[in-house]
Amino acid sequence: MTPVRVLLVDDQALFREALATLLATHDDIDVVGEAGNGEEALKRASELRPDVVLMDLRMPVLDGVGATRRLRQEHPSVQVIALTTFDDDEDVFAALRAGAVGYLLKDVSSARLVEAVLAAARGESVLQPSVAAKVVARFAQLPEPRPQPLVVPLSEREREVVRLLADGRSNREIAASLFLAEGTVKNHVTNLLGKLGARDRTQAALRARDLGLL
Repeated sequence: MTPVRVLLVDDQALFREALATLLATHDDIDVVGEAGNGEEALKRASELRPDVVLMDLRMPVLDGVGATRRLRQEHPSVQVIALTTFDDDEDVFAALRAGAVGYLLKDVSSARLVEAVLAAARGESVLQPSVAAKVVARFAQLPEPRPQPLVVPLSEREREVVRLLADGRSNREIAASLFLAEGTVKNHVTNLLGKLGARDRTQAALRARDLGLL
């Protein structure tokens, strides 16, 4: 399998160096470059064409939110994961609105970070559990009509999968929790997205909550 090409964006050189060293130990990840601010990140992304960008949020010149927004406009195939020290609501929702597919804190475990990078490259959304809870809580405050019951109900296994999905788990983590093959979990996710009428994992979790499935 071709390694996932990763661009590291952070204004702290020591952190970038440590992160590059950590990721370099994994054969399925190739750190292709680094940038110290959002403006530099845009230039490096144009040159290097990464699959995934690990983006700090609070940086000089151009912050991570602005860089993410422009990166998603100019290079829509590039997936951005916000990797930051802060998880306050303003940062979380600004990053997600800008187009980040993931939001992780810098105290994340190395195993979780590697899985997040691989998941983002597959097009999956990856959220820190505390961030996933914020998203669900925010949408719970929005007034909306009660959704209609499902035409085709979820199986018990699909209910288990959507509960773990709502906790911000990746397909690999769900597979490990339920003792299933990762491909089987992927099939369950596809099926429940269809049954819930959801376009992505976050929307599926919100609809499942509204239907009382969580």
